[in-house]
Amino acid sequence: MRVFVFLPLVLPLSAWPVARLAELHLHPRTATRLLTAVATVMALCSTLCLALLMVVGTAQLPGNPLPDGWSDAEVRAAVPHDEIAGKAAIPALVLVLAVCARTLWRHRRVAQRARRALAALPSRSVVVLPEEKPYAYALPGGRRDRVVVTTALLRGLTSPERRALFAHERAHLTAAHHRHLLAVRLAARANPFLRPLRTTVVYTTERWADEDAARSVGNRTVVARAIGKAALLSGGGPVPAFATFTGFAGFASAGSVSRRVAALLRPAPAARSWPSVFTSVGLAAWGAAVGTLVSAMSSANSAVTMVLILHAATPLPPL
Repeated sequence: MRVFVFLPLVLPLSAWPVARLAELHLHPRTATRLLTAVATVMALCSTLCLALLMVVGTAQLPGNPLPDGWSDAEVRAAVPHDEIAGKAAIPALVLVLAVCARTLWRHRRVAQRARRALAALPSRSVVVLPEEKPYAYALPGGRRDRVVVTTALLRGLTSPERRALFAHERAHLTAAHHRHLLAVRLAARANPFLRPLRTTVVYTTERWADEDAARSVGNRTVVARAIGKAALLSGGGPVPAFATFTGFAGFASAGSVSRRVAALLRPAPAARSWPSVFTSVGLAAWGAAVGTLVSAMSSANSAVTMVLILHAATPLPPL
């Protein structure tokens, strides 16, 4: 096992180049799916790595419930610097599990609050709230998916721009973007090195919805104008907490408006499923794929090796 047990902890660094290049050069749909898959696999592998190290660390603690043979020198020799790494993995794994559990709990709690807030309203796919704060968001799950928008935002948009807004929010629901966003959020909690991928996926899901809206409306300029107007109306102000529980920054978040508008004013990106290896983004994508594969293989190799070592070190029960 040796040093290979540590590789899944640091291999997420190999995905950083593809996060930036995918954002710039891949179709948003391809970029979202690629980065979500890479982040999920790498997060699972790094968590398994911590679990293997925790077994070694726990076995060294006095009064531990594990078999005595698991603290033998042969078991500890499988992990470099076992005394430090094994014991450090215990609080690290506990922290990862606690943070991920809290993220899931908060996600569920805020979703329930959002649905309860709309429970008294008519059961329609589009809910218009009589509020003076301009915002819109997609609310998945429950009995049906819903698009929520305020009258303040609708007043500031023309009829074609309203169609663009509704097409954008429905695209979020149709493609289940909230699942991609939750997956990369959990991955970033499990391994902080995956945070750049989460940031990129937040942006690419918005761009994916922009492209679907542009195709639905049939006019990329109208969608760009709707995003720009919505940003000016909102003034970059915050929306209610339940409006962002899926991870969406809103129809026109201040941080990404200029990039999204600029992308919509250019021709539609090519919908390639995988970039050519002879391009910079292709090299980065293949590099991330190789890093993910190595991470998975290292985790599997370490897990199998550890199981065999622990099995050999486990004393047989008396006859």
